[in-house]
Amino acid sequence: MARKSIVLRQQRGQARYKKELAEGKKPTMPTRVYNRCSLCGRRHGFMRFFGVCRICFRELACKGEIPGVRKSSW
Repeated sequence: MARKSIVLRQQRGQARYKKELAEGKKPTMPTRVYNRCSLCGRRHGFMRFFGVCRICFRELACKGEIPGVRKSSW
C-alpha cells in the first residue's frame, strides 16, 4: 500500500510538471520528478524506452510479451 501511494503521488507530480511545461511556465522543483516502473513502482534501473524497470523487463522479455525482444545467445 505504501509503494502504491508513492507511485500515485509521483504520477500526480509528473502530470503537474508536464502541465507547467505545456503552459510555458518554469516547473517548480524539476529535480524531484523521476521515472518509476509502471508495473512495480521501482525507480532504480528504469528503462525509459519501455517504461519498466530492469527486473520487470527481464520477466516480460522471457515470457515473450515485449515484441521484438528476445534472449540473446551466441
